[in-house]
Amino acid sequence: MLVSFFRFCALPLLVGCSVGGHEAPPNPTYQAYAVSYGTLRGFPLRGLVLGADSTERVDIAMTVWVLRGQDRVVLVDAGFYRDEFLASWEVEDFVKPSEAVARFGVRPEDVTDIVISHMHWDHVDGADLFPNARVWVQRAEYEHYADSTNLPRSGVFASDVAMLREIERAGRLHLVPGDSSEIAPGIVAFTGGRHTHESQYVSARLEGGATAVFASDNLYLYANLERHRPIAATWDTVSNLAAQDRMRRLASSERLIVPGHDLAVFSRFADAGPGAVRIQ
Repeated sequence: MLVSFFRFCALPLLVGCSVGGHEAPPNPTYQAYAVSYGTLRGFPLRGLVLGADSTERVDIAMTVWVLRGQDRVVLVDAGFYRDEFLASWEVEDFVKPSEAVARFGVRPEDVTDIVISHMHWDHVDGADLFPNARVWVQRAEYEHYADSTNLPRSGVFASDVAMLREIERAGRLHLVPGDSSEIAPGIVAFTGGRHTHESQYVSARLEGGATAVFASDNLYLYANLERHRPIAATWDTVSNLAAQDRMRRLASSERLIVPGHDLAVFSRFADAGPGAVRIQ
């Protein structure tokens, strides 16, 4: 997540593929939701928005995103739950991500896919809570952090790498081959945000035909977008700003660019049940 936090069908699961014995619709769309699993109070704004006032602090949302389609339920990011992270961070109103989506109405076993935006602990750690899901990670991201020499001070932890290796052994890990890769019909992954070695964000085609962008930590807050300021934790500020500009081109409107940790998401969109809002 943040610098200070550091310490087939398959790819042919694309157009024309049959899922569960049913032909996928030609132009699938999704109902999209942001689901909260806790709040972190008083985080330094300067750790989120490059050049921000060093005295200002903000509360930030811990969020996963649900894309519910006709044939599948896709999560963007999986949150965290392991004790080693709970002991280090005081997250208010914390619930396991699996429980957060369950109270919203999605059983963990019904999640078909998880798109991991990047391998920081608070985005990848909960992947094994969803026992049947295919897990999608950028190949360059996974291979970089699978090398243990790259883990110190990276925000990626050996326990999560080991968990992904178990998912890989189970045949459920899918490595995304790079930019502009279709994860599933109507859902496309993009690189270039440079939050981590090869972080990704996704666009999704919504019911009604609009396109939303789920930025995750490639865009922490609305303030990054509105001030045109890069995130504070990026490998490359120029690339991060370029990714923001690209998000504007991809989304049907700036309103449908969803940042990774902004509590305002839960007031800007309509209530959709316990801890959830609908993105539309």
